[in-house]
Amino acid sequence: MSASGRFVTAPLPAVSEAIVAFCDALGNSFSQGQFLSAVLAKYRGAQADLDRIDLRRVQVKHQPMLQFVYHHTTRDITHNHPLHEGVALVQSLLGSDGFRNAHLHTAVGTQELLITKRGQATLRQRVGAVRALPGVADDALSLAPTLHAVASAPVAAGAASHVAENHNREKQRMLSVDRPFLMALGVTAPAPSSARQRGPAHERPDAARVVVVPAMARKWKQINKFIEVFASALAASGLASSTRLNVVDFGSGKGYLTFAVHDWLTHVKGIDAQVTGVELRPDLVSLCQAVIQKLHLQGLHVEQGDVTQWQPAAMNVMIALHACDTATDHAIDLGLRGGADIILCSPCCHKQLRPQLLSPHPLRPILQHGVHLGQEAEMLTDGLRALLLEAAGYDTQVFEFISLEHTNKNKMILAVKSAVVRSPKPVLEQIAEIKAFYGIREQCLEMLIAGRSAHGADNRA
Repeated sequence: MSASGRFVTAPLPAVSEAIVAFCDALGNSFSQGQFLSAVLAKYRGAQADLDRIDLRRVQVKHQPMLQFVYHHTTRDITHNHPLHEGVALVQSLLGSDGFRNAHLHTAVGTQELLITKRGQATLRQRVGAVRALPGVADDALSLAPTLHAVASAPVAAGAASHVAENHNREKQRMLSVDRPFLMALGVTAPAPSSARQRGPAHERPDAARVVVVPAMARKWKQINKFIEVFASALAASGLASSTRLNVVDFGSGKGYLTFAVHDWLTHVKGIDAQVTGVELRPDLVSLCQAVIQKLHLQGLHVEQGDVTQWQPAAMNVMIALHACDTATDHAIDLGLRGGADIILCSPCCHKQLRPQLLSPHPLRPILQHGVHLGQEAEMLTDGLRALLLEAAGYDTQVFEFISLEHTNKNKMILAVKSAVVRSPKPVLEQIAEIKAFYGIREQCLEMLIAGRSAHGADNRA
């Protein structure tokens, strides 16, 4: 910290002036209460599975800290650092052999740092009040007392009305923010005493007790959006009047949605729900089991297992969010074999079809670009899955689950068992025509279904 009170990093040899200037701006905005968020992207370092790092402001024991959320392919890792330590870490992470792109969002403008392969860095600045917070869920402003300094910073009138609108929307959430599982999983935390004293308790009953952790605002939004989709599917299915449901969640991870489904079904709907989470990673299984025991939850279980090896069992609802590549196909197949009335998938990593795809005329000039070919493979994979579910007797939809602002794994396949019996022949003919056009030889879900048919297996376990 300089004598003038401005944050200044110590320039290191061979560190670009643009990188130092970016880190100075980060430190200054944080210390002056204008910091909103930052993102480090386009990683080219040694950790092959590291995608990006999100930076947030959090309170730890009443001290402001810079939180780093490391987004890996299969997990997120969070570390908190004091300001000076955090800024120095950012400086060390930027470069041609680290992160080549960085964005800083403040209450008075944004800055973007671009670094070339040769290490040449350019800093771009845009001055102006922020209307919406890029990379931060809407709820972060209205729910996070740790962002109070940011919310009170000089911003445009449009931003103030945006905050008020978000607060109103928060009252319509599917889940109450004070549910115990949210705190146990780190989504919420006890409200600081200053936040509890703001406003009459009867006007803000939830905020008087707990608040959403700023870094978990995106997850909070995803949880509620998922429950909203699930509730609509339940109402449209034959399960709407059920008093007992069996739900299986493959690839349950840290259990955010697994716990949320169980809580909503039992606490809000009053249904006797048996919810089972299946997760490959033993550390996450242990984490979830510890929370279940701590909260004495009945009807919720998390087990270690591989979806490709899981034995089929009867179920009413099958959920598989972010199961990688063909693991989604295996999960859908288990849902079909278990007679699930509802199948909810958010696919991830569409690898199987891409090497098989032809570039038929007149699409060849468009599909010569790798990014377009990848998007084509994703569209075809999920389109074929939806058609195969339709052929199996389901009404299917493929839609954007949540905005790309909050997650890049945002597509959802929703299948609800149809009350109308239809011939699968027209749909199977469509599938065959699509496969022939693109040169697709194998698709995992189709092969699993065909394999069972060849052996005379029943679709129900």
